[in-house]
Amino acid sequence: MKTEIREKVDVCVIGAGHAGCEAAIACARLGLETVIFTVSVDSIALMPCNPNVGGSSKGHLVRELDALGGEMGKNIDKTFIQSKMLNVSKGPAVHSLRAQADKADYSRSMRHVLENQEHLTIKQAEVCELLWENLENGQKKITGVKTFTGAVYECQAAVLCTGTYLRARCLCGESITYTGPNGLQAATHLTDSLKKMGIELRRFKTGTPARMDKRSIDFSKMEEQFGDERVVPFSFSTDPETVQKEQVSCWLTYTNEKTHEIIRNNLDRSPIYAGIIEGTGPRYCPSIEDKVVKFAEKERHQVFIEPEGLYTNEMYVGGMSSSLPEDVQLAMYRTVPGLENCKIVRNAYAIEYDCINAKQLYPSLEFKNINGLFSGGQFNGSSGYEEAAAQGLMAGINASMKILGKEPLILDRSESYIGVLIDDLVTKDNREPYRMMTSRAEYRLLLRQDNADIRLRKKGFEVGLISEEQYNALLKKEELIEKEISRLKNTSVGANKEIQAFLEKHESSTLKTAATLAELICRPELSYDILSEIAKEREPLPDSVIEQVEIEIKYEGYIERQKRQVEQYKKMEKKLIPETINYDDASSLRLEARQKLKEFRPVSVGQASRISGVSPADISVLLVYLEQLNHNSSKNGFDN
Repeated sequence: MKTEIREKVDVCVIGAGHAGCEAAIACARLGLETVIFTVSVDSIALMPCNPNVGGSSKGHLVRELDALGGEMGKNIDKTFIQSKMLNVSKGPAVHSLRAQADKADYSRSMRHVLENQEHLTIKQAEVCELLWENLENGQKKITGVKTFTGAVYECQAAVLCTGTYLRARCLCGESITYTGPNGLQAATHLTDSLKKMGIELRRFKTGTPARMDKRSIDFSKMEEQFGDERVVPFSFSTDPETVQKEQVSCWLTYTNEKTHEIIRNNLDRSPIYAGIIEGTGPRYCPSIEDKVVKFAEKERHQVFIEPEGLYTNEMYVGGMSSSLPEDVQLAMYRTVPGLENCKIVRNAYAIEYDCINAKQLYPSLEFKNINGLFSGGQFNGSSGYEEAAAQGLMAGINASMKILGKEPLILDRSESYIGVLIDDLVTKDNREPYRMMTSRAEYRLLLRQDNADIRLRKKGFEVGLISEEQYNALLKKEELIEKEISRLKNTSVGANKEIQAFLEKHESSTLKTAATLAELICRPELSYDILSEIAKEREPLPDSVIEQVEIEIKYEGYIERQKRQVEQYKKMEKKLIPETINYDDASSLRLEARQKLKEFRPVSVGQASRISGVSPADISVLLVYLEQLNHNSSKNGFDN
């Protein structure tokens, strides 16, 4: 007689990649009994592609995630082997932290956090079915999940974080294996259940380059890339002194015409160009085949050789992801200076997988027509560890808020990169894997990586993921910043000999009348530190406070202008659209606009304005129609 295993939990998280880990940790830390499912416990927080965290704009996401109470920043601080602040020659809005990880250590460290987290259970099992019930309003409600072995886990909410595993297949030339990344088991059964629920799926693809044996590489032909002399931690909770350590080097080399010729001569053997690959690949992280075809005028492309860890000889060949056959790969790589005698440990490959069109989600990352089902990570049509982790955290928080009967946490575009990321996913019909970039954030001068704690720590505290001690530390920091800015604005120096000599020394124009210290800091050639020569009696302050003081003073005019832009944006976001609205009744709306609005079901006029195919004129018509609705009936809940 068969006995069915049945368990009751609060939340089921499906997948234990970067999104799943953050979702599960958040739910458990908020006191909810949580189970996280993975096809392999050994693949928790796996880095199947690049061995790093952060980078341009992605570093912002990790900082914001940390400010809200996420784990990625803390984990990379414990396991990095090289760290670098990018774009330091440019303005602070685009400064981004990037750290090379010891891949094995990163995964092991995150697994240790999960294994020791109260209210969290890890289960190695493939979830093959979602269980639900139909509600009277035509919606569905999630009631549990079922594993391949038949075990049932009843739950109040579920979070889908399947990454690149759903019906995954890996392609290396003509060779196709039906596995997930790194040869791990694919999840082959859940897709049918999702389709049965009415979820719209699509096929995306991504890829990874080969891994080389370090002993076969001639580094003397490459440019050595060092980490920063003074390391800045990712997490606001990490003591900066604990991350000052000896770092490993990375290396830079380049492809050449011989490399490109081999690729061009073998394009017919590439699954991308032979029509074997069905999925759409990422525009901003193309394969080397795509680079050679689409940028034919370029004589060379950068290739970064990066260590995968301290206790392995595997080196990652950044910039040369490929799905070409093994023999072509070896010939191609061996044309690159320093790789003439390289030995491939793991071949490059492309991977195809099922994911969703994220327009099916609310900004809370809950499915619009399935109560209690949330989604995060690459399954939402994004790419990258950082984008995945950020979504996982938000999905976990909002699944918890749903169960606890609280309002969802929704970050908007004016307050975070996470807000930009999620808004872009749920309001745009993304036909390729979405990658975060600083250019996507309209208010990036306000959304710097250095002030993520000031922007978001309070929200993390209100949700329950930031401790009172951490929050009080933030309040103290804000007090110090405000006090020091006030002091600098109210402290004047005269046009005396000492000051004139100081200014001449630093090639700064001399004073004709007295000036405040704040006015002097505004000069490009002067800084807070340099002013210590003439303001020696000031109190010592933490580096993080000094950084904020200097940025706030130097960029005050630009910051104030952007704040005014945000005020206008907020007005549109506050104009909510009732869920019951019938766009067909708004006869003055253009047909395309009506179709798009019905398809995306935006929650606010602001969100509606960002939908492709909805023009400013359509928004004006919509505002008039909403005004009419508001006058005719107070029952629709429209808040003007």
